[in-house]
Amino acid sequence: MLSFSGSPFSHCDGFSRRSFLSLGSLAMGGLSLPKLIEAEAGQGIGSSHKSVIMVFLTGGPPHQDMVDLKPKAPVEYRGEFSPISTNVPGIDICEHLPRLAKRMDQLAIIRSLVGSEGRHSAFQCLHGYPTQNQPTGGWPCFGSAVSYLQGPVNSEFPACVALQPRIGGQAWSDPGQPGYAGMRHTPFSPNASGSQGLTLESISQGHLQGRRSLLKQIDRLKAELDTTDVIDGMDSFYQQAFDILLSGRLAAALDVESEPTEIRERYGYGSKEPAGYGDAGWLRNEDFLIARRLVEAGVRVVTLSFGRWDWHGQPHGTNFDNARDHLPALDQALSALLDDLSERGLDQDVSVVVWGEFGRTPKINKKGGRDHWPRVGCAMLAGGGLRTGQVIGETNERAEFATKRPVHFQEVFATLYHSLGLNVDQATIRDYSGRPRYLVDHSQYQPLPELI
Repeated sequence: MLSFSGSPFSHCDGFSRRSFLSLGSLAMGGLSLPKLIEAEAGQGIGSSHKSVIMVFLTGGPPHQDMVDLKPKAPVEYRGEFSPISTNVPGIDICEHLPRLAKRMDQLAIIRSLVGSEGRHSAFQCLHGYPTQNQPTGGWPCFGSAVSYLQGPVNSEFPACVALQPRIGGQAWSDPGQPGYAGMRHTPFSPNASGSQGLTLESISQGHLQGRRSLLKQIDRLKAELDTTDVIDGMDSFYQQAFDILLSGRLAAALDVESEPTEIRERYGYGSKEPAGYGDAGWLRNEDFLIARRLVEAGVRVVTLSFGRWDWHGQPHGTNFDNARDHLPALDQALSALLDDLSERGLDQDVSVVVWGEFGRTPKINKKGGRDHWPRVGCAMLAGGGLRTGQVIGETNERAEFATKRPVHFQEVFATLYHSLGLNVDQATIRDYSGRPRYLVDHSQYQPLPELI
């Protein structure tokens, strides 16, 4: 059986998860993998291969302890960390991000990210739109929209791979939903920190081919009974799904064991969260390496979650205890990714975005933590030909709200679509009523002119 499973993962809401994907469910009607890989006919897939790696800092990273420090604020606001200079004069970031400080010329920092709903959810970081007032079927996530409009680069890889798990059926770190783009464009979600599950060790190719034949017969029967999006074209979806499994290239891309030791050590091996959160708190540095391997192989969009940034304070460690664990790990993994992309000549073709669902409260609470703060957050972008080495936006003296150039989630998405060659004023996806829907609310939100 082909399977991916994970250990429970919990946040302050008390949610837990155990996600599971199996070849058995694939063969008997679980449609997850086949729905990913059917390129939309007539979309005019180009030969260029632009990609996006999206890093979701699950739980809400503290903007004022990372990239928007306020050393002159009262101690109960400024916290325990000091700013350090970067290789771009006039830009300072946290002392626990020294590697990124040396690569600031490769980064663009947004200090004024706005528009958060304040929910513990990856939704806005995957879709751009709010969760409220969705059309029938729901908004497609970024990877599903790209899959619909551009299709896969080749038949052996899906257009979008989501390395993050779903947590307890909720959207904390949801891999993303296809919405009205259709189930065939659901992000492929191996729930992987490696590739050990994506093998055919326990099933022969003859057995797999036998299942393929059986599925074709089942699909033909279903096609006579139903022509919905779930059923339509299923034969071709399964054909390509089996091609992926049999080729082994996706499994190879997920297998970091084949990387030289010096490359793996450059990315680092991550660490556990402080006591109290269990094994679910692994900082999976290797997911950054897997992401690089996937985009290099042909995946257009890779999303991953990193750590658990929901730091309300004791008994699970203060905001600063947790940051001393998380920030160096992020510093190492992201710096290694930037270097790796540059050395491989991918930095102009691969855009990287790092962000979370909201910021944290400017004032430290009585437990040494920072609580949820949807008024303003932060983001970091790199690569993709973007104009880096700059800061966009400002907050007030206590990092409470944006005072200059507020940037909405949808403006970041418009920029990422632009980097993939998609025009947000023209590209549309028809919803279930047949109405063409734009990728973002383009009447309000356009690609950031500071970056393109």
